[in-house]
Amino acid sequence: MPSMQMGQRPVIGLMLGDVTGIGPEISARLLAGGALNEVARIAVIGDARVFELGCADAGVKPLWRKYENVAAIDWSRPEIPLVDLGNIDPATIKRGEMSAESGRLCGATLKHMIDLALAGEIEGISFAPLNKGALHKGGWKYPDEHQMFAALTQHEGFFGEMNVIKEFATFRATSHVSLREAVNLVSPQRITAAVRLADATLKANGIANPRIGVAALNPHSGEGGLFGDEEITIIRPTVDKLKGEGINCMGPISSDVIFLKALKGEYDGVVMMYHDQGQIATKLLGFNKGVTVTAGLKTVFTTPAHGTAYDIVGQGKADTGALEHALRIAARMASARAK
Repeated sequence: MPSMQMGQRPVIGLMLGDVTGIGPEISARLLAGGALNEVARIAVIGDARVFELGCADAGVKPLWRKYENVAAIDWSRPEIPLVDLGNIDPATIKRGEMSAESGRLCGATLKHMIDLALAGEIEGISFAPLNKGALHKGGWKYPDEHQMFAALTQHEGFFGEMNVIKEFATFRATSHVSLREAVNLVSPQRITAAVRLADATLKANGIANPRIGVAALNPHSGEGGLFGDEEITIIRPTVDKLKGEGINCMGPISSDVIFLKALKGEYDGVVMMYHDQGQIATKLLGFNKGVTVTAGLKTVFTTPAHGTAYDIVGQGKADTGALEHALRIAARMASARAK
């Protein structure tokens, strides 16, 4: 990654999201407001025609300037810089529904941005909402975008999805697999990797000594072995070992209380054993306003946790809150890495 001078704002690339959804609108509205100018130098990477569409949807007319590449950007100028790839003609793609072609082009744009990040031209990537199904149908044959990012950055080792809401963040020992397989995958190695990832990522977000709650697997934490012994044989010994390393973690804590405790402010992060264990809780608590981070990779990736919102496309009423939060997190993490 490029080295930043002390106090210098990181360069974050922004992908406008799937053109069929609200991504272009929320990107244009947020950038037009200028709220992020103090925390990052944001370069739009995509197609100028898509940005123009977003401006029309948002009802804004910001000053912006087209560049051939990131290196050519004059950061002293007041206009929003846009690196025009000229690869997406919105007039040829129907909006408000999934499009394999749009998914293909989203993937191509993200691949280009990853290449920029690996070359040190940008220090983080944020992207407005895309459609996982469209991405897959468009030829990017990965279970999700996180697996795609890991492959394209040639990552080796553990990585994971972090979901951030106002109250706390969640991490996973297992993710996009069947529940039957997830139970079999719960191991000291995966729990250790997830807790260490949580500790490092939360520190990168400005929390000096993160408090991490580790969820149980079984009902009532197994009730002393009555409902399963994974808490006794796997989770508690692993948590105790990590405590010995100096990580501020505690558990196993039963699923029916861990998120209540987190909501009360007792934990900064929760490590869950399987996907829906935490997703149900975070979605009930306002997941549509949260942020998803691909944690553990050499490149910073953040995106709003909400989707493409096909039902309100073109209506000019999409909320920019989650995208703003995503860009702020990307800037904070990029700055922490530079230090």
